[in-house]
Amino acid sequence: MFARWYALAFLCSCMLLGIFAGGGGKYSKELNENRMNPGETGEFRIVKLNQVWEKAQRLHLSAVKIAELHSDLKIQEKDELNWKKLKAEGLDEDGEKEAKLRRNLNVILAKYGLDGKKETQVGDGNYIKGETENDVLDDPRLDKLWNKAKTSGKFSEEELEKLWREFKHHKEKTQEYNILLDTVSRTEEIHKNVISPSEYEVKEEVLHGKHAELKDKLRSINQGFERIRKLSHEGYEVATDFEEPRVNDLWDMAKMANFTESELESFKEELKHFEAKVEKHQHYQKQLEISHEKLKHVEKTGDKEHLLRNKDKYTMLAEKTKELGYKVKKHLQDLTGRISRGGLTHNEL
Repeated sequence: MFARWYALAFLCSCMLLGIFAGGGGKYSKELNENRMNPGETGEFRIVKLNQVWEKAQRLHLSAVKIAELHSDLKIQEKDELNWKKLKAEGLDEDGEKEAKLRRNLNVILAKYGLDGKKETQVGDGNYIKGETENDVLDDPRLDKLWNKAKTSGKFSEEELEKLWREFKHHKEKTQEYNILLDTVSRTEEIHKNVISPSEYEVKEEVLHGKHAELKDKLRSINQGFERIRKLSHEGYEVATDFEEPRVNDLWDMAKMANFTESELESFKEELKHFEAKVEKHQHYQKQLEISHEKLKHVEKTGDKEHLLRNKDKYTMLAEKTKELGYKVKKHLQDLTGRISRGGLTHNEL
């Protein structure tokens, strides 16, 4: 009798647990989308970012791409967790910050071929290794300029590498613009169905901001293309304030922002520090690639002791590259925000 009662009680307990575990509607969905399940471990605190990370592990991404993706996802994670706090305080009523987070994630997915639009992921496109850089650029105009620059004899190997970074940066900017343009188009479709006058005003304001952002990005793309065109034809005799394309972009934006002369000079000094950080990150990226190639070679030899030493070095370089990548992207985010807010003081960064 006792055994039968115990079995019945156990069955009821299981059913109740099943109800609580399976129910909850939006709460269980929110749990799945925004944090790890209890007791589960992962690289990130948000499930969907872990899913992206795990998918990337299954693809043939290079060591540098994996490290770059990790940095991008860390930034995305930080922004999403901050947004959750804002939402809890009712500070994102129009959903604009949430929409921006979705756009940012879409950019990341497209950048690393994780958006399902391509079956295979293209490599880094490093022309020195003989990869098909034309497949990476995805723009006939850029292909033509790049091929012209490569055969012109005006560039050293180092300058060609530098120019290639300019081309890749331009492609990324264009990609971001296209994703934003698609988002705005879909928002406008929804906007047509708005009935409430108060809601209409809110959406009108959001769309106005989007169009201004699109206009700024398009101007930057056009200026960037003109710069690449000029460099491809004339070589690096063209005077520039900075070596790195991202830093040059920031400097061009800063000169058009509402900075005082002293603030602009202070910002230029900050950009020099940022450029040094970018160069250090690039140094570690190169070392990581070399280490990865060496590790693959040693794996074939079967020398366990040699393999262990190379694995340790590779792991150290991978972690350092991830760390520096995060710092570079966080610094870039801070600098861009500072420009968009106008002439803030140097100490506010």
